[in-house]
Amino acid sequence: MSIPVIAFFNNKGGVGKTSLVYHIAWMLADLGVTVLAADLDPQANLTAAFMNDDLLEEWWRTDPATIYTMVAPVVMGDGDIRGLTPYSTGEALWLVPGDLRLSAAEDEFAQQWPRCLNGEEKAFRIFSALWRALQEAANWGPARVILIDLGPGTGVMNRAALVASDFVVVPLAPDLLSVEGLRLLGPTLRRWRAEWAKRRPLNPAPDLDLPGGGMKPLGYVMLPPSVATRGGVVDRWSPRIPGMYAESVHTGAEPQALGLVKNYRSLMPLAQEARKPVFHLKPADGAIGAEMQAVNDAYRDFKKLALEILHRAGIRAE
Repeated sequence: MSIPVIAFFNNKGGVGKTSLVYHIAWMLADLGVTVLAADLDPQANLTAAFMNDDLLEEWWRTDPATIYTMVAPVVMGDGDIRGLTPYSTGEALWLVPGDLRLSAAEDEFAQQWPRCLNGEEKAFRIFSALWRALQEAANWGPARVILIDLGPGTGVMNRAALVASDFVVVPLAPDLLSVEGLRLLGPTLRRWRAEWAKRRPLNPAPDLDLPGGGMKPLGYVMLPPSVATRGGVVDRWSPRIPGMYAESVHTGAEPQALGLVKNYRSLMPLAQEARKPVFHLKPADGAIGAEMQAVNDAYRDFKKLALEILHRAGIRAE
Protein backbone atom coordinates (compact mmCIF):
# COMPACT_ATOMS: atom_id res chain seq x y z
CA MET A 1 0.00 0.00 0.00
CA SER A 2 1.44 3.36 -1.01
CA ILE A 3 2.01 6.26 1.37
CA PRO A 4 -0.19 9.31 0.66
CA VAL A 5 1.54 12.25 -0.98
CA ILE A 6 0.44 15.84 -0.37
CA ALA A 7 1.85 18.49 -2.71
CA PHE A 8 1.99 22.17 -1.80
CA PHE A 9 1.71 24.00 -5.09
CA ASN A 10 1.00 27.40 -6.52
CA ASN A 11 1.98 28.43 -10.02
CA LYS A 12 2.86 31.83 -8.55
CA GLY A 13 6.05 32.15 -6.52
CA GLY A 14 6.83 34.24 -3.46
CA VAL A 15 3.74 33.41 -1.41
CA GLY A 16 5.53 31.70 1.51
CA LYS A 17 4.85 28.15 0.37
CA THR A 18 8.17 26.67 1.49
CA SER A 19 7.82 28.09 5.00
CA LEU A 20 4.33 26.59 5.15
CA VAL A 21 5.59 23.12 4.18
CA TYR A 22 8.39 23.38 6.74
CA HIS A 23 6.04 24.32 9.58
CA ILE A 24 3.37 21.76 8.69
CA ALA A 25 6.01 19.02 8.52
CA TRP A 26 7.31 19.88 11.98
CA MET A 27 3.81 20.15 13.42
CA LEU A 28 2.82 16.74 12.07
CA ALA A 29 5.96 15.29 13.65
CA ASP A 30 4.99 16.95 16.94
CA LEU A 31 1.60 15.27 16.65
CA GLY A 32 3.24 11.87 16.28
CA VAL A 33 2.70 11.53 12.53
CA THR A 34 5.97 10.40 10.97
CA VAL A 35 6.63 12.63 7.96
CA LEU A 36 8.84 12.57 4.89
CA ALA A 37 9.34 16.09 3.54
CA ALA A 38 10.64 16.19 -0.02
CA ASP A 39 12.20 19.20 -1.71
CA LEU A 40 11.29 18.97 -5.39
CA ASP A 41 12.07 22.60 -6.11
CA PRO A 42 15.51 22.77 -7.81
CA GLN A 43 16.18 25.97 -5.83
CA ALA A 44 16.26 23.76 -2.68
CA ASN A 45 14.83 26.39 -0.33
CA LEU A 46 13.13 23.79 1.86
CA THR A 47 16.44 21.98 2.22
CA ALA A 48 18.11 25.21 3.29
CA ALA A 49 15.47 25.62 6.02
CA PHE A 50 16.52 22.29 7.53
CA MET A 51 20.27 22.33 6.89
CA ASN A 52 22.83 25.14 7.18
CA ASP A 53 25.40 25.62 4.43
CA ASP A 54 28.14 23.61 6.16
CA LEU A 55 25.85 20.67 6.85
CA LEU A 56 24.38 20.72 3.37
CA GLU A 57 27.81 20.90 1.73
CA GLU A 58 29.00 17.94 3.81
CA TRP A 59 25.83 16.02 3.00
CA TRP A 60 26.20 16.55 -0.73
CA ARG A 61 29.85 15.49 -0.60
CA THR A 62 29.66 12.45 1.67
CA ASP A 63 26.10 11.07 1.57
CA PRO A 64 24.44 12.46 -1.55
CA ALA A 65 20.89 11.23 -1.01
CA THR A 66 18.98 13.90 -2.89
CA ILE A 67 15.91 13.73 -5.07
CA TYR A 68 18.15 13.96 -8.13
CA THR A 69 20.59 11.20 -7.14
CA MET A 70 17.65 8.91 -6.38
CA VAL A 71 16.15 9.25 -9.86
CA ALA A 72 19.34 9.87 -11.88
CA PRO A 73 20.01 6.20 -12.82
CA VAL A 74 16.62 5.74 -14.46
CA VAL A 75 16.76 9.15 -16.13
CA MET A 76 20.27 8.51 -17.46
CA GLY A 77 19.42 4.96 -18.56
CA ASP A 78 21.86 3.36 -16.10
CA GLY A 79 19.32 1.44 -14.02
CA ASP A 80 16.34 2.15 -11.84
CA ILE A 81 15.77 4.44 -8.85
CA ARG A 82 18.30 4.30 -6.00
CA GLY A 83 17.03 3.64 -2.50
CA LEU A 84 19.12 6.10 -0.48
CA THR A 85 18.76 7.09 3.17
CA PRO A 86 17.05 10.47 3.59
CA TYR A 87 18.24 13.09 6.05
CA SER A 88 16.95 12.55 9.58
CA THR A 89 16.12 15.47 11.85
CA GLY A 90 16.33 13.18 14.88
CA GLU A 91 12.56 13.44 15.31
CA ALA A 92 9.63 11.85 13.46
CA LEU A 93 10.64 13.82 10.39
CA TRP A 94 12.83 12.92 7.44
CA LEU A 95 13.92 15.00 4.46
CA VAL A 96 14.74 14.18 0.86
CA PRO A 97 17.03 17.14 0.10
CA GLY A 98 16.62 19.16 -3.05
CA ASP A 99 19.21 19.32 -5.78
CA LEU A 100 19.92 22.00 -8.37
CA ARG A 101 20.61 19.25 -10.90
CA LEU A 102 16.97 18.17 -10.94
CA SER A 103 16.22 20.85 -13.51
CA ALA A 104 18.71 19.17 -15.86
CA ALA A 105 16.39 16.15 -16.08
CA GLU A 106 13.50 18.23 -17.40
CA ASP A 107 14.19 17.54 -21.08
CA GLU A 108 14.17 13.79 -20.49
CA PHE A 109 10.88 13.94 -18.60
CA ALA A 110 9.38 16.08 -21.37
CA GLN A 111 10.38 13.56 -24.04
CA GLN A 112 8.87 10.63 -22.16
CA TRP A 113 5.45 12.15 -21.46
CA PRO A 114 4.10 11.63 -25.03
CA ARG A 115 5.86 8.27 -25.30
CA CYS A 116 3.68 6.92 -22.51
CA LEU A 117 0.87 6.99 -25.08
CA ASN A 118 2.88 4.48 -27.12
CA GLY A 119 3.06 2.11 -24.16
CA GLU A 120 6.85 2.38 -23.83
CA GLU A 121 8.10 0.93 -20.54
CA LYS A 122 11.03 3.35 -20.33
CA ALA A 123 8.64 6.28 -20.51
CA PHE A 124 6.61 4.97 -17.59
CA ARG A 125 9.71 4.19 -15.54
CA ILE A 126 11.02 7.72 -15.96
CA PHE A 127 7.74 9.53 -15.42
CA SER A 128 6.97 7.51 -12.29
CA ALA A 129 10.54 7.86 -10.93
CA LEU A 130 9.79 10.75 -8.56
CA TRP A 131 6.86 8.89 -6.98
CA ARG A 132 8.73 5.62 -6.68
CA ALA A 133 11.76 7.35 -5.16
CA LEU A 134 9.59 9.10 -2.57
CA GLN A 135 7.81 5.86 -1.69
CA GLU A 136 11.18 4.16 -1.26
CA ALA A 137 12.51 6.97 0.93
CA ALA A 138 9.34 7.01 3.03
CA ASN A 139 10.01 3.42 4.11
CA TRP A 140 12.97 4.58 6.20
CA GLY A 141 10.70 6.22 8.80
CA PRO A 142 8.48 4.60 8.02
CA ALA A 143 6.57 7.75 7.13
CA ARG A 144 2.80 7.92 7.25
CA VAL A 145 2.60 10.90 4.93
CA ILE A 146 4.83 12.56 2.32
CA LEU A 147 4.81 16.34 1.90
CA ILE A 148 6.39 17.77 -1.23
CA ASP A 149 7.44 21.34 -1.87
CA LEU A 150 7.27 22.43 -5.51
CA GLY A 151 8.58 25.49 -7.25
CA PRO A 152 6.22 27.78 -9.16
CA GLY A 153 5.23 27.20 -12.75
CA THR A 154 3.55 24.52 -14.84
CA GLY A 155 6.63 22.92 -16.37
CA VAL A 156 7.11 19.23 -16.95
CA MET A 157 8.93 18.54 -13.63
CA ASN A 158 6.02 19.95 -11.69
CA ARG A 159 3.68 17.87 -13.83
CA ALA A 160 5.64 14.74 -12.91
CA ALA A 161 5.60 15.76 -9.24
CA LEU A 162 1.86 16.39 -9.28
CA VAL A 163 1.25 13.08 -11.05
CA ALA A 164 3.03 11.62 -8.00
CA SER A 165 0.60 13.42 -5.65
CA ASP A 166 -2.64 12.21 -4.18
CA PHE A 167 -3.62 15.61 -2.79
CA VAL A 168 -2.81 19.27 -3.42
CA VAL A 169 -2.76 22.16 -0.93
CA VAL A 170 -2.77 25.60 -2.55
CA PRO A 171 -0.93 28.36 -0.63
CA LEU A 172 -2.19 31.81 -1.59
CA ALA A 173 -1.34 35.43 -0.89
CA PRO A 174 -3.98 38.18 -1.04
CA ASP A 175 -2.87 39.75 -4.29
CA LEU A 176 -3.85 39.98 -7.94
CA LEU A 177 -1.35 37.40 -9.19
CA SER A 178 -2.62 34.75 -6.75
CA VAL A 179 -6.22 35.38 -7.78
CA GLU A 180 -5.41 35.29 -11.49
CA GLY A 181 -3.18 32.25 -10.99
CA LEU A 182 -6.18 30.27 -9.80
CA ARG A 183 -7.73 30.63 -13.27
CA LEU A 184 -4.81 28.58 -14.63
CA LEU A 185 -4.29 26.24 -11.69
CA GLY A 186 -7.64 24.46 -11.66
CA PRO A 187 -7.78 23.64 -15.39
CA THR A 188 -4.12 22.60 -15.32
CA LEU A 189 -4.67 20.09 -12.52
CA ARG A 190 -7.75 18.66 -14.24
CA ARG A 191 -5.94 18.35 -17.56
CA TRP A 192 -2.90 16.62 -16.07
CA ARG A 193 -5.13 14.27 -14.08
CA ALA A 194 -7.07 13.31 -17.21
CA GLU A 195 -3.93 12.91 -19.31
CA TRP A 196 -2.32 10.61 -16.73
CA ALA A 197 -5.54 8.59 -16.42
CA LYS A 198 -5.37 8.06 -20.20
CA ARG A 199 -1.73 6.97 -20.08
CA ARG A 200 -1.70 4.83 -16.93
CA PRO A 201 -3.52 1.79 -18.36
CA LEU A 202 -1.00 1.63 -21.22
CA ASN A 203 1.86 0.63 -18.86
CA PRO A 204 3.29 -2.57 -20.37
CA ALA A 205 5.16 -3.70 -17.24
CA PRO A 206 2.89 -5.44 -14.71
CA ASP A 207 5.61 -5.29 -12.04
CA LEU A 208 6.00 -1.49 -12.34
CA ASP A 209 3.95 0.33 -9.70
CA LEU A 210 2.61 3.67 -10.82
CA PRO A 211 1.11 6.62 -8.94
CA GLY A 212 -2.61 7.13 -9.10
CA GLY A 213 -2.22 10.79 -10.01
CA GLY A 214 -5.28 11.83 -8.02
CA MET A 215 -4.16 15.43 -7.43
CA LYS A 216 -7.29 16.08 -5.35
CA PRO A 217 -7.38 19.70 -4.13
CA LEU A 218 -7.72 19.75 -0.35
CA GLY A 219 -8.23 23.51 -0.16
CA TYR A 220 -6.22 26.69 0.07
CA VAL A 221 -4.21 28.30 2.86
CA MET A 222 -4.19 32.08 3.05
CA LEU A 223 -0.70 33.32 3.82
CA PRO A 224 0.26 36.80 5.06
CA PRO A 225 1.05 39.42 2.42
CA SER A 226 4.57 40.58 1.77
CA VAL A 227 5.87 43.68 3.50
CA ALA A 228 5.58 45.54 0.22
CA THR A 229 1.88 44.79 -0.19
CA ARG A 230 -0.32 47.72 0.70
CA GLY A 231 -3.26 47.23 3.02
CA GLY A 232 -5.70 48.49 0.40
CA VAL A 233 -4.49 45.82 -2.03
CA VAL A 234 -5.06 43.13 0.60
CA ASP A 235 -8.56 44.39 1.27
CA ARG A 236 -9.28 44.37 -2.44
CA TRP A 237 -8.12 40.86 -3.31
CA SER A 238 -8.75 38.77 -0.17
CA PRO A 239 -12.56 38.71 -0.64
CA ARG A 240 -12.17 37.50 -4.22
CA ILE A 241 -10.11 34.39 -3.43
CA PRO A 242 -12.93 32.12 -2.16
CA GLY A 243 -15.05 32.74 -5.24
CA MET A 244 -12.19 32.31 -7.69
CA TYR A 245 -11.01 29.13 -5.95
CA ALA A 246 -14.53 27.69 -6.03
CA GLU A 247 -14.93 28.59 -9.69
CA SER A 248 -11.57 27.36 -10.97
CA VAL A 249 -10.25 24.70 -8.58
CA HIS A 250 -12.83 23.40 -6.11
CA THR A 251 -14.13 19.88 -6.76
CA GLY A 252 -15.96 18.83 -3.60
CA ALA A 253 -18.58 19.86 -1.08
CA GLU A 254 -16.21 20.52 1.83
CA PRO A 255 -15.17 24.11 2.66
CA GLN A 256 -12.45 25.46 0.40
CA ALA A 257 -10.34 27.31 2.97
CA LEU A 258 -8.03 25.15 5.08
CA GLY A 259 -6.92 27.98 7.30
CA LEU A 260 -5.11 31.26 7.68
CA VAL A 261 -1.44 31.67 8.57
CA LYS A 262 -0.84 34.83 10.57
CA ASN A 263 2.11 37.14 10.18
CA TYR A 264 4.82 36.11 12.66
CA ARG A 265 7.20 38.76 11.33
CA SER A 266 9.06 39.38 14.59
CA LEU A 267 9.54 35.64 15.15
CA MET A 268 10.60 34.55 11.68
CA PRO A 269 14.18 35.89 11.84
CA LEU A 270 14.64 34.16 15.21
CA ALA A 271 13.25 30.91 13.83
CA GLN A 272 15.45 31.05 10.74
CA GLU A 273 18.54 31.70 12.84
CA ALA A 274 17.69 28.82 15.18
CA ARG A 275 16.64 26.58 12.26
CA LYS A 276 13.42 25.61 13.93
CA PRO A 277 9.72 26.40 13.40
CA VAL A 278 8.36 29.50 15.14
CA PHE A 279 6.34 27.36 17.53
CA HIS A 280 9.52 25.70 18.85
CA LEU A 281 11.21 28.96 19.82
CA LYS A 282 12.36 29.37 23.42
CA PRO A 283 13.55 32.38 25.45
CA ALA A 284 17.09 31.16 24.80
CA ASP A 285 16.43 31.75 21.09
CA GLY A 286 15.46 35.34 21.80
CA ALA A 287 11.69 34.91 22.06
CA ILE A 288 10.95 36.80 25.26
CA GLY A 289 8.03 38.61 26.81
CA ALA A 290 5.03 38.98 24.51
CA GLU A 291 6.83 37.01 21.82
CA MET A 292 6.38 33.81 23.84
CA GLN A 293 2.63 34.32 23.68
CA ALA A 294 2.97 34.61 19.91
CA VAL A 295 4.94 31.34 19.93
CA ASN A 296 2.09 29.64 21.79
CA ASP A 297 -0.45 31.14 19.40
CA ALA A 298 1.57 29.85 16.45
CA TYR A 299 1.58 26.34 17.90
CA ARG A 300 -2.20 26.43 18.29
CA ASP A 301 -2.75 27.81 14.79
CA PHE A 302 -0.43 25.39 13.00
CA LYS A 303 -1.82 22.45 14.96
CA LYS A 304 -5.34 23.33 13.83
CA LEU A 305 -4.18 23.69 10.23
CA ALA A 306 -2.18 20.45 10.23
CA LEU A 307 -5.07 18.48 11.68
CA GLU A 308 -7.43 19.90 9.07
CA ILE A 309 -5.07 18.85 6.27
CA LEU A 310 -4.88 15.34 7.73
CA HIS A 311 -8.65 15.19 8.10
CA ARG A 312 -9.31 16.15 4.50
CA ALA A 313 -6.69 13.68 3.29
CA GLY A 314 -8.29 10.91 5.35
CA ILE A 315 -5.18 10.39 7.51
CA ARG A 316 -5.59 9.75 11.22
CA ALA A 317 -3.40 11.75 13.58
CA GLU A 318 -3.00 8.89 16.06
